[in-house]
Amino acid sequence: MLHSAANKNRLPGGIGMEKLKLNFVCSPYDRMEPIRRKQVQPEGIDLEMADHLGPREIFDRLMRSNDFDLGEMSSSEHIANTCAGTNPFVAIPVFPSKVFRHGFIVYNRKSGIREPKDLAGRRIGVPLHTMTAAIWCRGVLVDDFGVDLTGVTWVQGSVNEAGAHGNPAPPPLLKPVDIVQNTSGKSLNELLVEGEIDAILGAVLPDSLGNDPDIVRLWPNYRDVEKDFYMRTKIHPIMHLVAIRKEVYNANPWIAKSLYKAFDDAKAMAWQNLRYNGAQKVMLPWLYPDIDEVDELFPGGDPWPYGIEANRNTLETQLRIMHRDHMIDRIPSLDELFVDVK
Repeated sequence: MLHSAANKNRLPGGIGMEKLKLNFVCSPYDRMEPIRRKQVQPEGIDLEMADHLGPREIFDRLMRSNDFDLGEMSSSEHIANTCAGTNPFVAIPVFPSKVFRHGFIVYNRKSGIREPKDLAGRRIGVPLHTMTAAIWCRGVLVDDFGVDLTGVTWVQGSVNEAGAHGNPAPPPLLKPVDIVQNTSGKSLNELLVEGEIDAILGAVLPDSLGNDPDIVRLWPNYRDVEKDFYMRTKIHPIMHLVAIRKEVYNANPWIAKSLYKAFDDAKAMAWQNLRYNGAQKVMLPWLYPDIDEVDELFPGGDPWPYGIEANRNTLETQLRIMHRDHMIDRIPSLDELFVDVK
């Protein structure tokens, strides 16, 4: 629901002033939990978080309804809609989701695939060709391993159930790509096991991985491959950002700075909680060695920085891949994609 009209002239702070009420939708990430619990609140804002939803449902509802004032949004959809002039949102450089994607490329050994270049000319399943995870998978394959994807047939659909992956409406591609919808009545996972497609890549792993000996990752040692990728490029791929409905932002431009600071403080609190060594906060047996590795590899021991400068190379690389993949007709400046939070 929109709150901009009733708060058009609201200013932050001030003793006795009513706070601006906004509602926010995001997946249940540890870095957002202090916001949900109101341990951290943005100055001048009464921010309520919606019940947990999956990312695809969040994106679709943000784009197709006025249910939320701000929320987690696909970075690729924000970029594509901004370039197309069809974006009802502005964004702040807060990144709820970052994921290395090398481990999300899976194939059927019966297909004869043995190395990345063997993916050329294949039938590859993908939830959405335009999703951010698929963009990064394609970027890695092309840039780092020289894979020719021009002859690939992309079979698009849900990975572990029949039908489509959500109800998105991204801007059309600027050049035809061989994309077919999976209308078989089977999931992409079933098609992979049966040999109807050769591989799957994207944001979701097929259920057959670990249950069928023929379904394997392209890189069994994907953690080492991803670590090498990070050490060479300093890229930690961004999946999602935080988008604010334009009419809400335009009526209250001060909220960008307030929200950014609160999200950054919440992330710092979550990271500090994870570091607590009196008792492990999550069920990862080697959590503390992992934290030691983060301190060694990531600048300042922060594996999840927000802001433009700390993520400039990652963002500019994504823009370059999207332009090459005919998703955008130009490479926009980062100032066009994000409002000022200073």
